[in-house]
Amino acid sequence: MKPLEPPDSFHVMAAHGWLGLGSPADAAEELGKVAPEFRSHPEVLQTRWTVCASRGQWAACTDLGRLLIEADPADSFGWINRSYALRRAPGGGVEAAYEALLPALDQLKDIEQVTFNLGCYSCLLGRVDEARRWLVKFFALARQGRRLQRAREMALQETDLQPLWPEVGKL
Repeated sequence: MKPLEPPDSFHVMAAHGWLGLGSPADAAEELGKVAPEFRSHPEVLQTRWTVCASRGQWAACTDLGRLLIEADPADSFGWINRSYALRRAPGGGVEAAYEALLPALDQLKDIEQVTFNLGCYSCLLGRVDEARRWLVKFFALARQGRRLQRAREMALQETDLQPLWPEVGKL
C-alpha cells in the first residue's frame, strides 16, 4: 500500500506524540483530522488500535485488528493485536484469542511472535505440554535470528508462562 503523505502522515505522527505524552483523547482527535479516504490506511488503523488499547476499548481493537488483517493478511500487527484484544474483549477470552491467532501460521512469513503468543494462550488454558511445544518452536526461531537470549528473557518476564519458567533455560 502507498505510504501516507502530508498532511495525513503528520496527523498520525502527532497522534503518536500525544500517545507518548499519555493523552489518548488528543491522539484520537488528531486521527480525526486524517482525510476520510485515508482513514482505512493500515498506518492509521494501527495508530487507532493503539489509541483504543490505551483506553481499554477491546471490542474496538478487535474490529480494528480484523480490518488490518483484511487490508494486509501478511502483516503480523493485525493478527497478533486482534488476538490480544479478543482475549480482553467482552465475549472473547483466551480460547477465542488462541483460535483467532492459529490461522496466522499459514499467512505470515515471520511467525516468531505468533508462536510465543500461542504458547502463552496454551499455558493460560492449562495445556502446558502444548505451550511447551510452542515455546520450543519460538526459541528455535529466535535462535535462527540470533535472538535466543532475548527470547528466553522475554519468556521469563511473561507471567502467562510461569508454569514453564523452570524449563526455559533447557528448551
